[in-house]
Amino acid sequence: MPQATVRVMRILIDDTILELVQGDITRENVEAIVNAANPGLSGGGGVDGAIHRAGGPRVLEECRRIVRIATGEAIITTGGDLEARYIIHAVGPIYSAQDKDGELLYRAYFNALQVAVDNGLHSVAFPSISTGAYRYPVDEAANIALMSVIDFLEKKQHQLTLVRFVLFDVKTMAAYESALNYFKKIITTTK
Repeated sequence: MPQATVRVMRILIDDTILELVQGDITRENVEAIVNAANPGLSGGGGVDGAIHRAGGPRVLEECRRIVRIATGEAIITTGGDLEARYIIHAVGPIYSAQDKDGELLYRAYFNALQVAVDNGLHSVAFPSISTGAYRYPVDEAANIALMSVIDFLEKKQHQLTLVRFVLFDVKTMAAYESALNYFKKIITTTK
């Protein structure tokens, strides 16, 4: 059986590769993957449940000691049985069509990157936070996610060499490609 073509899109921001791929985040070979967590860090459905299942009992055990984090915040735990050594749990907002939703989603990505930097990491992979069970419209979420990551990479001191978005399906990949094409034009014209 022929292997499926993997879609990849990347740009360089200073010395950091910002990359989009379609795939399964639990199989990423990076230092940390980001979990689209719930505030109780208890695992659940979607990417959160998949990461907890793939990470095994050590992940849930460590999360239980943390108890709870606020929406927009991020915290790091072991990667358990995953290829990635760490999981950065970031809590995005449940979509309510209010301005604060965008601010909280922006902060979830930004704070996850800050946790990565604070822990000396060089590579991190993100899912599309809040676009599953939390119902954030994927086109809008893609713009916010990429804006947050690009702002961080351009404005903060960091040692990151790779920031990858691992997107689960064709629709999500297309939304992120469209958003990245938009930002690519802006980045090109401002340099």
